Parts: sequence; structure tokens; C-alpha cells
Amino acid sequence: MTVEVCVTSLESALLAQQAGAQRIELCAELSLGGITPSIGLISTVREAIQIPVHVLIRPRSGDFTYSEQEFTIMLRDIESCRSQGVDGIVAGVLERDMTVDWERTSELLHHSEGMSFTFHRAFDWVPDPAGTFLRLQELGVHTLLTSGQAQTAEKGIGVLQELLNLSSGCVVMPGGGINARNASLFEENGFAALHLSASRQVVNTPKTHPLIMRSSNFPPENHVLQTDPEILRKVIESVN
Repeated sequence: MTVEVCVTSLESALLAQQAGAQRIELCAELSLGGITPSIGLISTVREAIQIPVHVLIRPRSGDFTYSEQEFTIMLRDIESCRSQGVDGIVAGVLERDMTVDWERTSELLHHSEGMSFTFHRAFDWVPDPAGTFLRLQELGVHTLLTSGQAQTAEKGIGVLQELLNLSSGCVVMPGGGINARNASLFEENGFAALHLSASRQVVNTPKTHPLIMRSSNFPPENHVLQTDPEILRKVIESVN
């Protein structure tokens, strides 16, 4: 089973590789759901690790309905990823009614030609998961990252299983709340890939400054998210 780990730093990418991950998804600001990482981080990670690197293309946090300017940024970010030898692109775009923006999805796929393309968890907002999955598959999407339209993939196992039964080439990759306790559930049900962050908060400096720069919804500013190799090893051991 392919275990893909979502990471936000070079250190986490190295830890994920050492722990046995088969692939990473590289992003920034995981606490916001992930946004596109810097070109410096992309190039450094690509040079430092040997496993495939997929990069999240998401110009901002929030929803997945983008302006023309934001979409132009996405296309340019894909070209930057290509220049760095990135193995895959992770993206998703929706219309205002939460259906897939098919025209823009086709354009993203075209610009990603030669790289793997994953349609990410924007899928979990669409009103017709089965019909949408079939159309994404026909369009040429290689992988679908989804929690089965539930808060966690474990709770969404019914929808995930339905999608797996419809798959004829597009890999259905469960993601959301994957851990050592439940990872084997997906292996036992026939899924070929899993997505998780396997992260923990690490104290980076001794204390916070009284002047807070972050939103109250985010971790303390003296904490950073980092891959926990022990968590990841336990997941990999449970499915392989």
C-alpha cells in the first residue's frame, strides 16, 4: 500500500522518507488546510529526497472557487513545479454551487501533462460524489484524495467503498483522520493508497511573545507542525 505523507518542511520530508513513506505531498500552512509552498521549499525538498514529491496547488486558504487572477497563479505554480522536476500536482477547483469546475479542471490537467494529477478534498464538498468521480476518472485524473465526504475517512468508509467499486484506473486515496489505529481498515477493504500528516506540534522556541501575530484558531506561535516518524512507522507497519 502506498502511504503518502503531507509535509510542510524539509525536515518533515526527510523524517517521512526515513520512516518509510512512499510519497509526500508538499504544502504550506497545514493548519489552514494547506496552500502552495514556496519555490525555495519545493526545489530544496526535490533535491534532498528520493521518493516522489507531489505539490499542492492552492493559492489561498478558504473555499475552492477562484478568481481569474487566482487561477492564473495556479497555472504558473504548476509550470514552476514542472521546472523543478516535481512528480505530481494536487489541486481542485469548484463552481460556486460546489460542483466541479470542469473547464478549469481540464485546464489544470493539460498544464500538468507528464506529471501525476490528484484531485484533492475539494471533492468532499460536491453534491454528487459517484457521478463526479466517474467524470473525473474519464477526464484522466490519476488519484482522488477524499475522506468519503465525512469528517474523517473512517466515518466516510461507506462512500469511499462505493467510489472504490467505481474505480477503473483512478486511485481512490482515503485521507482525513488516518492513524495507526484505523489504517488497517483501509488496507483490508482493498484501498491501494493512504494519505495522512502523521504530525505533532513541536516547541520551537522557549516561550511565546505577548504580542500575538496569529489568529486564535492556530497553534501557539512557538510551536511548529512536524512529521512524527513513530506515528508514521506504526501506520506503515499496520498496512504493510
